Amino acid sequence: MTAPSDGSKPQIRHDVPTPARMYDYCLGGKDNFPVDRAAVLAVHKQFPEGVHEARNNRLFLYRLVRFLARDAGIRQFLDMGSGLPTQANVHQVAQRFQPDARVVYVDNDPIVLSHGRALLADDRTTTVIAADMTEPERILGDPETRKLIDFSEPAAALFLSIGHSIVDDEKLRSMLETVWAALAPGSYLGFSQVCGIDRATVEEGNEMTRRLGLSWRNRTVEDVTELLRGLEPAETIEPGLVQVVEWRPDPEQPTLAHVDEPLRPYLESPPENQRSMECGVVFRKL
Repeated sequence: MTAPSDGSKPQIRHDVPTPARMYDYCLGGKDNFPVDRAAVLAVHKQFPEGVHEARNNRLFLYRLVRFLARDAGIRQFLDMGSGLPTQANVHQVAQRFQPDARVVYVDNDPIVLSHGRALLADDRTTTVIAADMTEPERILGDPETRKLIDFSEPAAALFLSIGHSIVDDEKLRSMLETVWAALAPGSYLGFSQVCGIDRATVEEGNEMTRRLGLSWRNRTVEDVTELLRGLEPAETIEPGLVQVVEWRPDPEQPTLAHVDEPLRPYLESPPENQRSMECGVVFRKL
């Protein structure tokens, strides 16, 4: 792996939470700080299903990448907003089924970049790019992207659990459509984000995350459906837009690490009357 294209030394803040580190904590990771753990616990006081959502999304990632590599024969992956290296990373899953698979990770969180450099120091088929996801033209044109991904051949673009990190609908729509336009026929796009069961729940969640200092926007399933209408021509891969736990479930897939003690009660007692969920969908470009 080469260093991110700006060549800068990551500046990691310890006083504000970040989605990547909060997600890491929910997955049983150790690359997070007290401010991230406090933010996760604050979220769970209102939405106790949060740890289930995060972990179900990671399990969805495994099943999706396995499907793409093993069943669809995809050997090129662009992982937008990849988050911290953790269990069953995209390149590890893809290369299990396609040993020569190539992966470009994209993130703008300094700690993600720092850990990505360490993990991939000797990997010539995988790289990390420091970039803002809402500037897709820069990402698509980056020399590191072009070195590993041939956009004249089928590839997979992954936007997993990142939609809620982009508050502006138009920016999110433009980002998705720009990357979709760059993909060759036979390519795939996977998307997931946190959804509320109704508008009132969505606004409650958005107000809570604003208080925590996060740039975050929950949406309804109808909102997500509307955002994705521009991805044409496309075939929706069954079962369509569903809760990620329902996307081709596999009880035999690898499990995740145990969570920290303060989060265990939320896993041991699945929430009743769930008000938010991680929803996902996969498209194939025709």
